Amino acid sequence: MPRAVTLIRSASLSDVAEYAYAATAPAEARLIFPAGACPLNEDGSTAAIGDYAGQAAKAVENLRTALADAGATLEDVISTRVLVASQRQPDLVTAWEVVRDAFGDHDVPSTLMGVTVLGYDDQLVEIEAVAAVLDA
Repeated sequence: MPRAVTLIRSASLSDVAEYAYAATAPAEARLIFPAGACPLNEDGSTAAIGDYAGQAAKAVENLRTALADAGATLEDVISTRVLVASQRQPDLVTAWEVVRDAFGDHDVPSTLMGVTVLGYDDQLVEIEAVAAVLDA
């Protein structure tokens, strides 16, 4: 099945970024706006307390589940925002590397942000995403 998302790279901008600089989807695509993917276990407890990489991995797992329930995969994501509760850049990078690796060659446009606090007890990472699919 053809994908709705087209990633756009720019030869005019730095190649240091580990993601495409833009993405498009055709007008007939169905957009999916999942809630922020949090590192929560099925019982509602926070996973991997104190572990940025562990929480990023759990958030990706939960994002995959939410997308699947909506008829999409990570390859259908058109943009992400990764929120990390830290003032330390290395913590942001640790979380980012997990998310980046999960997306593989689908290097979707992304924003990485340090924030002061997130919504759940002991939460360090949250992933916002938008996806686009072509329904058969």
